[in-house]
Amino acid sequence: MNTHSLAPSTVDRSSGQLLGICRLTDWGLIRAQGAEAAKFLHGQLTQDIEHLPQGQARLAGYCSAKGRLLATLVVWRSGTDELLLACSADLLAPTLKRLQMFVLRAKCKLSDASADLPLWGLAGAMATHALGAAQAQPAGTVVAYETGVVVRLADARDPGNSPAAVPRSLLLGTPPPAVPTMDEDQWRWLEVHSGVARVVAATQERFVPQMVNLELVGGVNFQKGCYPGQEVVARSQYRGTLKRRAYVLLSPVALAPAQEVFSSADPEQPAGMVALAGSSARGEHAALVELKTAALSEGTLHLGSATGPVLQASALPYAIPAADAD
Repeated sequence: MNTHSLAPSTVDRSSGQLLGICRLTDWGLIRAQGAEAAKFLHGQLTQDIEHLPQGQARLAGYCSAKGRLLATLVVWRSGTDELLLACSADLLAPTLKRLQMFVLRAKCKLSDASADLPLWGLAGAMATHALGAAQAQPAGTVVAYETGVVVRLADARDPGNSPAAVPRSLLLGTPPPAVPTMDEDQWRWLEVHSGVARVVAATQERFVPQMVNLELVGGVNFQKGCYPGQEVVARSQYRGTLKRRAYVLLSPVALAPAQEVFSSADPEQPAGMVALAGSSARGEHAALVELKTAALSEGTLHLGSATGPVLQASALPYAIPAADAD
């Protein structure tokens, strides 16, 4: 049992940044061990895993043969012949089972490490403190911490705070005592505003990587060798302008993954789908929504139906290619 004393959720009024730690029960961890673990994962994921150095984490997608995302992962080396893969907890078991089907004679053992290495989310000053000197390093930096290992994630752009950028990190290990806490919905608010999609069970096989901007945040390597769905992903990238992208939308009501979004300009069919949703400590609601790019400039956007709650576009922390946004 965790005996650490954790204080209530806090917002630092001087900086406007969310502070705190959150036990990520909706995240899980897969361990891959063996002399050929990196080689095996390299042939299964959208990312270059064979050349992944110590001290660096990379985003990756695991696709079906049709190029649809079965899971999104954060991958890093935890030892010479060991890697860890963080993904949505509700997809861990099916992802692990499917990967194990293809190990065959490869020297790679896959297992669920969630119970051994619980994941915590750190935000604001907590994330900065845990990273220490590495706080100035880019997303993906992995550093040792006094109570475990910290993986630097992409900052969130919280529109209700100034300055807008909120540092985020994953902590594997024991959380420090007497620190502010935040709930998982607040953490998901920051996930949404980082612009990094996390596939969950409700959205499994709904998106090609580019539909949720996975290649824009470094989750797809187009120079590496084959992996399941590679031809579809490559064709989506090079055949011309992409017609669907992920955008941050603000809502007057709470949202959930797999909810449909409609445009008043074309009310008979959905224009997009919620990929990930969260709510701030201030009672605001937002989602990262996979959407027809044309829908942003044609009519108004609504949740659930063309007469549902109106959704408003908010800024992403990175640019959508101009050709795709037209």
